[in-house]
Amino acid sequence: MSMHHSSVAALEKAMGDDGRHDGPFRPGSLAELDEREAFPAAAIRALDDFGLARHYVPARYGGLLDDHSELLQLLRAVARRDLTVAVAHAKTFLGGACAWVAGGTAQAADLGAEIQRGAVAAWGLTERHHGSDLLAGELSAARTGDGWVLDGEKWLINNATRGDLISVLARTDPAGGPRGFSLFLVDKRTLPDGSYSHRPKILTHGIRGADISGIAFHHAPVPDDALIGEAGGGVETVLKALQLTRTVAVGLSLGAADHALSLATGFAEGRNLYGRRLTDLPRVRRILGEISATVFLAEATALVSARSPHALTAEMSVVSAVTKAAVPTLAQDAIDRLTELMGTRGFLSRTYAEGQYAKLERDHRIVAIFDGSTAVNRNALIDQFARLARAYRGGRWNETGLAEAVDTRRELTAFEPARQRLLSSDGCSLVQSLPDAARQIAGLADRGLLPLQVSRMADELTAVADRLHESMAALRRTPRDVPPAAFHLAERYELLYAGTAALRLWLHNAHLADAAEGPRLWRNGLWLGAALAAVLTRLGSPVDASHAASYDRVADLLLEAPTGTLSLLSTDDLAWSTS
Repeated sequence: MSMHHSSVAALEKAMGDDGRHDGPFRPGSLAELDEREAFPAAAIRALDDFGLARHYVPARYGGLLDDHSELLQLLRAVARRDLTVAVAHAKTFLGGACAWVAGGTAQAADLGAEIQRGAVAAWGLTERHHGSDLLAGELSAARTGDGWVLDGEKWLINNATRGDLISVLARTDPAGGPRGFSLFLVDKRTLPDGSYSHRPKILTHGIRGADISGIAFHHAPVPDDALIGEAGGGVETVLKALQLTRTVAVGLSLGAADHALSLATGFAEGRNLYGRRLTDLPRVRRILGEISATVFLAEATALVSARSPHALTAEMSVVSAVTKAAVPTLAQDAIDRLTELMGTRGFLSRTYAEGQYAKLERDHRIVAIFDGSTAVNRNALIDQFARLARAYRGGRWNETGLAEAVDTRRELTAFEPARQRLLSSDGCSLVQSLPDAARQIAGLADRGLLPLQVSRMADELTAVADRLHESMAALRRTPRDVPPAAFHLAERYELLYAGTAALRLWLHNAHLADAAEGPRLWRNGLWLGAALAAVLTRLGSPVDASHAASYDRVADLLLEAPTGTLSLLSTDDLAWSTS
């Protein structure tokens, strides 16, 4: 049974899964808005009417957010319909995240109430000439007798113009440095006339209708209680907030991959070539199976990681960096392969499926960039290589926390920001548990409960992990000089994480494989075998034909699914339509 099925199903119904084709999520309407680079206001209103913003506010502050994996699934559902809408609406979660992490109780509660009343929030981090280099930011905040005044510009900000409130990172010490920046929750509605101005909307390749613009402050006064956390704590708070936003944001990639796979499967089923349907060609079926396995890896990674803020809070500096690098990369690879399968139909604006495929292919590329690009996240992981290698060699991990993260039947511990850390002293429990997971898989295979080839692939993954951690331990670098080889190691570590997430998710939810009415994907380790074959191939350990046969069985299920896509934790496939 799918996690959070009731809330996701309710959202699907609100977006129009009941056969209506005249609502705000009608693909043709969204395509027209995209062509005009117009904001999808009607779809945003529908999400507001549903109450999606209540899921952006932690339960302790009056909202519905008590499980980050539920929010992941909700954003995935919106992104399956349209990424521009998802990116535009979800920015309010990002805009409030710093207050949830470091704000005072009254400030966070007031913000939560504002968001639930419909206020739109933005997050002002980046500047025109500095990009992701937060320590180079020039926008300043200077103390006055009763507060602060802001001067400077933030640029390429989602909802900068539409937003009512914006969390702004400002330089409060002219010398800068890690303690030279502070965060302010600025209510634009209360600022004096002339104290701020909006920068024009930026024309973008994808998410064309989103409000990607900027804002400049001109000696704008803000009260002392606008400060989020303590003065000088801005960078630390941003890094901790990113541990949440990066992890949840990958729901956008899952939704895009779902959408792409559904459209491409529908195309292949309806396309005839040389007198046969494309889906009757063994090579095409194999490709669809391989792509599905890639999406399984992305989904397993995202599901385990989204439960980790609750279960493995102190490790989120590693988990979030790995997840934000891995999931968009896997999803984009899947989309790229599907684009090849679609041929020219994947690039036409109106000829096939009202241009949905071409739009999502453009839109998804931005997901790997915001909240820290893939390179930024890999660099954050590289900073912890020595810790990760030591912890792996030590053979230790947080067994209780890991079990909570991977067993979807377990109730999650309430998220406590006080347990967050900028660096993980425990390493990464998931990856460190890989040898143990492989031993458990071997035991199941010995008893005939899993195919032997699944056990062999788990053993091969462990051998890859052993060698990789040796290379990570041997890496020599300086704070300002990161060898190019380090980024290759980081990419391989992401794949280890994905493969181990698949193993642990299967081991701790194997009741689904035992249930007579359970998902066929789980029986005899089907999806797990396909996912392991996919990850080993990516790691440079291609599997033989007997191991790869699982791709074809997955393709058979995919072509039977009413939506043309599959989900690991759903018995009824994904209840939505691209028509």
